[in-house]
Amino acid sequence: MTAWNALATPVVPQAELSGTTLLLVAHGSRDPRHSTTLRAVADGVRLLTGHRTAIAFLEFDEPDVAAAVSALVAGGAGRVVVVPLLLSRAYHATTDLPSALSGDWPVPVRRTRVLGGSPLLVEALERRLLEAGLDTADRATTGVVVAATGSRDTLARASVAAVAGDLRRAGWGAAVASYVTGPQQRPGEAVRELRARGLARVAVAPYVLAPGLLPDRIAAEAREAGADVLSAPLGDAPELIRLVAERALGAR
Repeated sequence: MTAWNALATPVVPQAELSGTTLLLVAHGSRDPRHSTTLRAVADGVRLLTGHRTAIAFLEFDEPDVAAAVSALVAGGAGRVVVVPLLLSRAYHATTDLPSALSGDWPVPVRRTRVLGGSPLLVEALERRLLEAGLDTADRATTGVVVAATGSRDTLARASVAAVAGDLRRAGWGAAVASYVTGPQQRPGEAVRELRARGLARVAVAPYVLAPGLLPDRIAAEAREAGADVLSAPLGDAPELIRLVAERALGAR
C-alpha cells in the first residue's frame, strides 16, 4: 500500500460525522486485484477520518450496495454516507447508484458527489507518472495520454478531456484524452499522435482507479504503440484517499 502519511491531516472532524459509517461504492470487477486495491483505499480513508469504512460494488463483485447498507444498519450504523468511487457522472452515478439506494432505510443514507472534477485527481495522476520513472524536469518534453475506460456519456468524456487540459496547464508538453472502448481515439492511437509531434517521450497515464480487464487493455495498447512510460492506476494514492475523505465531509 502506498505511503500516504504526507497528506494525512484529518479532514473530517469527529463531531461533524459522529455515528457515521462511510460506504465507498465502486464499479466492481471480476478481477480480484480490483477489490484488493479499493479495499486498500477504504483502509486509508478509515485511518484518515477515524470512521468505520466499508465498501460495496455496483456489479461483478460483492457485496452489492443494498446488502452493504443493510449490513451496516444491522451493525449499528446511525448514519451512512455513500461516496461513489466513480470518476464521472455517467450512467452508474446517475442511474445505477440512485436505484440501489432507493430503499426505505431506518437511518439517514446520504450520497456524495462523484470523485471527478477535483484537482486532487490530477495530482494523483502526476504522482503515478513520477513513480513510473519520470522526473519533474521531464514535464515540458513529455506528452501524456490520459487513458480512460470509455463512456457513451458526453459529459463523462468531457471530464477526461478536462483532466488532459489540466495536465497541459501544469506544464506537460502535451496531453490528450483516449478511451479503450468506444469510437473515440484509443490509447495506442494517441501514443502515435503524440510521437508524431516530436516529443522526447510519450507516457500513458491510466485514468482508472484500480487494475482490471480494461486497464490491462490500456497497458497492452501502450506497449504495442511503443509508449516510453506507463504509470499505474490511481489506486490508494494519497491524493485519492484525501479526496474521498473530503467528499464525505461535504455530505455532513
